[in-house]
Amino acid sequence: MDQRPMTGGTPRDEHHDPEHWPEAEIEPGPDGFTTGPRTLPLDLPMEVPVDLPVGDIATGTIPAVSAGPADADESLGALVDPADTTDSTDPVPLTGAERATWTQAIRVLDEELLGGPRSLDRREMAAELGVSMVSARKLWRALGFPNVPEGEKVFNDQDVAAMDTMIDLVRQGVLNEETAISLTRSIGQMTDRMVVWQIEALVEDKISSQGMTDPQARREVVQMLNSIVEPLEQVMAYSYRRQLNSALQRLAVRVEAGLAASDHLRDGTEDDAPLPLARAVGFADMVSYTSLSRQMNERTLAQMVQRFENKCAEIISIGGGRLVKTIGDEVLFNAETPEAGAQISLALARAMSEDPVLPSARVSLVWGRVLSRLGDIYGPTVNLASRLTSLADPGTVLVDALTAAALGDDERFILIPQPPRLVRGFGEIRPSILMSGSGEGLVLD
Repeated sequence: MDQRPMTGGTPRDEHHDPEHWPEAEIEPGPDGFTTGPRTLPLDLPMEVPVDLPVGDIATGTIPAVSAGPADADESLGALVDPADTTDSTDPVPLTGAERATWTQAIRVLDEELLGGPRSLDRREMAAELGVSMVSARKLWRALGFPNVPEGEKVFNDQDVAAMDTMIDLVRQGVLNEETAISLTRSIGQMTDRMVVWQIEALVEDKISSQGMTDPQARREVVQMLNSIVEPLEQVMAYSYRRQLNSALQRLAVRVEAGLAASDHLRDGTEDDAPLPLARAVGFADMVSYTSLSRQMNERTLAQMVQRFENKCAEIISIGGGRLVKTIGDEVLFNAETPEAGAQISLALARAMSEDPVLPSARVSLVWGRVLSRLGDIYGPTVNLASRLTSLADPGTVLVDALTAAALGDDERFILIPQPPRLVRGFGEIRPSILMSGSGEGLVLD
C-alpha cells in the first residue's frame, strides 16, 4: 500500500479574535446609508502586524507607520514613478512642464478609476457602513490594501458601496463573518495578481514592439489605460461567470458519479483518505532553470518564464485540468481523473522536449485525495507529487504505485516500473515511468 503521511502542505492557521469586536457607536452617515447606528460585530479573522499594539486594535486606531498611499501620485506608483525620469536608460527625461502635465494626468486617471474624488476618511467610511472602524479596516485589508492614517481622505462612495455589499450578506445571514472575509480576500488577491500581470504585459509590449525604454513604456501605458479599462472589465465579468459555470458543471458530474470512481483501488486506510477530493495532482518543473536564469538578462528570462507558463496553461486547459499555481520554474496542476492527469502530464513533457526555446521538464503525477482551500490544494498527495518531480529524469513523467495501478489497464498508457526509492517523509516508494501507449494522446493546436 502506498503510504502518504501528512507532512506539511496544510493551510496556514488563520488568526481568530477571541471575542467580537466592539459594536459601532456612530451617527448616521450624511448620504442616507443609515437611519441610525447600524451595528455589526464583524468578528473577522485578520493578520495582526507585529508592531501594532493590542490596545490600538481594540480601539480601532491605526498607527501612521502603516499608512497607505496618501495621494493619486503614490497610488499609481507601482505602475510608474514620475521621479524615475532620470534613469540612465531613458534618453528623454521629463521637463518641468511635462512633469506637471504628467501629475495632472495621473490625478485624472485616479478619479476615473475610483469613480470620483477621495472624499472620506476611515472614520467617515465606517460611519457610512454602520460598523466599527476595526471591522471596516478588516474588509479593507482583506481586499489587499494597507492601513490608512487618521484623517486621510482615501475613500469614496464606491468604496462604501463595495464593502457594504459584503456586510449586507452577513447581515442577511447569507454568509458568516469568516466566509465573508475569505471571499473578500479571494477577490483582492486574484485581482491584485491580475492587475500586475496586465500592466507588465502592456509595458513589455511597448518595449519589444516600439523599442521604448522601461520608463517610457510605463508612461505610455498610463496614457492608454483609460481606453482599455472598460473592455478588460467586461471580459473579467464574463470570465468570472463562465468559470463559475465550469466549476458548477464539474461539481454536478462529481455528485452524479458518486465516490465509487474516485476511490478506485483504494481501501480507505490511506493517509490521505480523510481528505474530501479525489484528484490527479501533477508538477512540471523546468530543468536547469537556476543555471539558465543566471545567464539571461531580465527580458530574456521574462520571455522564457512567460513562454513556459503559457504553454503549460494551454495544455492543462485542453486536457480539462486546472492550473493551480505557478511556483517559479514549475507549475502545479490537477485533473478530475487519473487518465486526464496522465494525458496532460505526457503532453507537458513532450511539448517542453520539442520546444526550440524552453529546456526539458521533469513531470510527476499522483492520484490521491486533497484538500482545496484558498484557491490552492493541500495534503500528502501534493507533497508526494512534488517529491517525485525531483526524482524524474528530464523529459519523463514519474508516477507512484497507486497511480500506476489506476492506469495499468488503459492501453493508452505504458508503465515502466523503476527500482524502489526512499523519499523523504514517505519512506520507500515504487515509482514507474509513464509513457504513451496506443492512440494519439492529447491533441494540441
